[in-house]
Amino acid sequence: MNYRERLSVPPAWWVIGMFFSLTFVTAVGFYAGPWVAVVAGVVTAAGVAGALLWYGRVLIVVDADGLHAGDALLEWPWVADVQALDKAATRRRLGPEADHAAWLVMRAFVPGSVEVTLDDPDDPHPYWLVSSRHPAELAAAIAHAISPSRT
Repeated sequence: MNYRERLSVPPAWWVIGMFFSLTFVTAVGFYAGPWVAVVAGVVTAAGVAGALLWYGRVLIVVDADGLHAGDALLEWPWVADVQALDKAATRRRLGPEADHAAWLVMRAFVPGSVEVTLDDPDDPHPYWLVSSRHPAELAAAIAHAISPSRT
């Protein structure tokens, strides 16, 4: 495996989520009593934690098979080019310079991304846009992986 990154949610989201659970416990406690509040708090905290874990489960992997972005796989013969994008370039590619047919694996809390241009005339997606906290490293791993297949 050449590269691996999990797009987990930032710690601030956990703080906000647990604060929400605490406020829910307070509201239920005033209305229904302390024992119901404890049960409601545990259920709410578990629900919030489950949602944050689920949303942050996206895994980006570069290996011999191709680029894995979440549940999707892009095999190396279909990759034409790769480019690392900073925060400003990512915003442009998601906004005014976006192609509505692009394949997106994006997380709003991750500022950078990698654009992978495809070389498959039958694929309706002209490129993949994949979030990454380390876009230069991801782009280098993809470029290294596709270079032997181009020679």
